[in-house]
Amino acid sequence: MLQAIGGEAAIELIATHPDISLLFTDVVMPGGMNGAELAKKALEMRPELRVLFTSGYSANAIVHDGRLDTGVELLSKPYSRDQLANRLRIVLQ
Repeated sequence: MLQAIGGEAAIELIATHPDISLLFTDVVMPGGMNGAELAKKALEMRPELRVLFTSGYSANAIVHDGRLDTGVELLSKPYSRDQLANRLRIVLQ
């Protein structure tokens, strides 16, 4: 598992580690880039990358017309380790 503090650091990790298969990001992040912006940039670089969002806020940040965008996965906080593991399995399939 690799960890980045902020969106730009995450983009750098994704660019330099081609073996990364999943981006797990909060919708709201410090430092000027939110999770949706990070995911967009990451997917432009690596279209096959899987993305799992998490948020303690409402899903409204990534919901459009009452639904999540196609391919967007959201794990709402708080969640247990089991819930995280199950969702990661689903997203990676």
